[in-house]
Amino acid sequence: MAISVILIVLIMISVLYVYNQVQFKKAEESYPPAGKFITVDHYKLHYISEGTGQPVVFLHGGILSCTDFKDVVQLAAKQGYHAIAFDRPGYGYSERPKDVEITPISQAAILHKALKELGVDKPIILVGHSWSGTMTLSYAMQFSDEVAGIVILAGAMYKEGYPTEHGDVLSKVVITPILGKIILKTLLKTPLAKGMATSMVKETFAPERVPDGYKEEVYALGFRPSHFRANREDVLAFPKTSKNLCEKYKEITVPTVIVVGEEDPFGTIEQAERLKKDIPHAIYKVIPNIGHMIPKLHPKIVMDNINVISKIKTSFNK
Repeated sequence: MAISVILIVLIMISVLYVYNQVQFKKAEESYPPAGKFITVDHYKLHYISEGTGQPVVFLHGGILSCTDFKDVVQLAAKQGYHAIAFDRPGYGYSERPKDVEITPISQAAILHKALKELGVDKPIILVGHSWSGTMTLSYAMQFSDEVAGIVILAGAMYKEGYPTEHGDVLSKVVITPILGKIILKTLLKTPLAKGMATSMVKETFAPERVPDGYKEEVYALGFRPSHFRANREDVLAFPKTSKNLCEKYKEITVPTVIVVGEEDPFGTIEQAERLKKDIPHAIYKVIPNIGHMIPKLHPKIVMDNINVISKIKTSFNK
């Protein structure tokens, strides 16, 4: 009897594995890479790039990829900027190093190497959304001479108040060696996972409307093993990293703009107010009637604040 049960379980896992592999391939065929690739330390990073002029680099949050900034990239290029948006390591079509611990600090260093490989030699304006708030600040501290200014959009910068500041069960399970791999290989293309994707997207855009097709793209690309695990690792890495870095935020001297939506449900207003105290020279804006997904829903607001940095930089140079 016990042997029969084990065989049935193994057969079910095998069937789910094969089904999921087919669905992963279909997902990538439906949403192929939109940009180009650059190799950094033997790992490929995917990015989109448009325009010429002052370089502006965009860092997405924890939900999808560089396509969150697609409309902003196009708008920035039209306004005379060289706009570059990366899939962060492990997200979208970027590979994630497996031999080192990946944190907001190490991701900033990887990004820096990528920009050097791309020949970006002018100080950049760096724009970070959500989870990438800490990564953006880390970049500004590590490479201060190469940053013209930073824009934080609905950013997370502190452990305290971060939605999973004490970690979460799903993330811890997903990164376990055996059980985690089974989950990632067999359960990401099931009705349960699809329901999770729908709920996650709805919460992230609340109270605003989710754009047509966004939920489907998140389920297709975000619910693949590499992407899903990268997100769970980032969730766990954030509290410790932000706790260690936050005492140094006051050392940041580059022009800074902090933008949050008045209706953001993730506590970013409190995070932004605390950052404003740590960086007194920062410009702090609360935008009425919008939520968390500023890059995707409000590209003009993003550009308005990039232009604020450009004006500050121009005035300083005069």
